[in-house]
Amino acid sequence: MAELIKQSVFRLRGDFGCASQTYAQKMFGHLSPLLNRSCAMRQIPHVTWLRSFEAAARHSSFAAAAEELNLTPAAVSQQIKLLEETLEMKLFRRLPKGVELTDIGQAYAQPVRASFQGLQTATEGLFQPKSKTTLRVRASISFGVMVLAPQLHGFRALHPEIDIILSTTVWSDRMNDATIDVDIRYGNGDWPEENIWPLGQGQASLVCSPKEATRFQRDPNALKDADTVPIIGIESDWPLMFQALGVDGPVPAPWMPVDSSLLALESIASGRGVAIVNRMFSESHIQRGTLVEPFKQSIQTQNNFYLVSQSDPKKQKQIALFHDWLLTFTA
Repeated sequence: MAELIKQSVFRLRGDFGCASQTYAQKMFGHLSPLLNRSCAMRQIPHVTWLRSFEAAARHSSFAAAAEELNLTPAAVSQQIKLLEETLEMKLFRRLPKGVELTDIGQAYAQPVRASFQGLQTATEGLFQPKSKTTLRVRASISFGVMVLAPQLHGFRALHPEIDIILSTTVWSDRMNDATIDVDIRYGNGDWPEENIWPLGQGQASLVCSPKEATRFQRDPNALKDADTVPIIGIESDWPLMFQALGVDGPVPAPWMPVDSSLLALESIASGRGVAIVNRMFSESHIQRGTLVEPFKQSIQTQNNFYLVSQSDPKKQKQIALFHDWLLTFTA
């Protein structure tokens, strides 16, 4: 019955227009006063009256509605009375104990309730601040300074509900610090943690200052006398680069070994020395013109970067979001 009423009163007046009024009167003659007014009535009743009506309809009680809305039962009763006078229709039957909806009241309650629910959902989805979570990230110093720090503003814009605390280290092979949630680590992925994800395959190339590049005259054999700046732990890249360039002979003695790509780049940018550095690190220097690649040959890095995380169920979602974001510029 309620569904028929809703269709006749609301759908006919909205979907078919006032021309269907005569047909609706034949079908529901006892509702003709409301139908007669539906075409003329355009103003929505006061939202406070509608809120009291919806609560009273749900509880079948003015007193229970008043308690929910932090009003007095008399105030709820008055608001519903004003609503009924505005609509010129009785929405409730007053009973010795409580109230019950009339047929038209039942039909009206459904769209009113749906409207409030839709408004609540929209408000929560658009404006309610999301609960903050802190993700504590540790990275190798080179990755943290040259890759992660310049990009983090993008992650914060995408996920303002996640605060990032960033720290760096030179070498790391375990998460023995309880204050770290994720570790961006360089190596072969053979670590005791369970949650380990590769961040793509690296490519490394020779880089030096533009002034230093003129010494080589585009001849790879000139590297035999170069001032090499090897990175401690990945010195084996040099024989591989010599092989890739077709240079026959031993790698020269190191001019100045350093413990990170960051130090290597800053050192050779001063004008002396040549290093083999992951292109992910050297790209910004090359774009600025402070460094160049004297030879376009590159080699695949023997080790790579991985994201390693603690097994914390409370932060699995945040870690997954961070991992997916990292892959957008490292994979």
